Amino acid sequence: MKKIILFLIRIYQKTLSLDHGKMGELLPNIRFCKFNPSCSVYSYEAIEKYGVLKGGFMSVWRILRCNPFTKPGTYDPVP
Repeated sequence: MKKIILFLIRIYQKTLSLDHGKMGELLPNIRFCKFNPSCSVYSYEAIEKYGVLKGGFMSVWRILRCNPFTKPGTYDPVP
């Protein structure tokens, strides 16, 4: 299960992600993630390190914290 989810995150990063993928190449002036590392990189690292359950929860919590009040470039690595 873990390998499948990590694979799906990589697919997202290479295709739909405005920060990492082909969509970012098509729309170069638009960036979305306010965190460093980006939310998809954080999710990949969290799931890889902590597993699907805990890493998945950490990923969802990170995405929920992304809002208009988050300062762009906020450094928030996987613990």
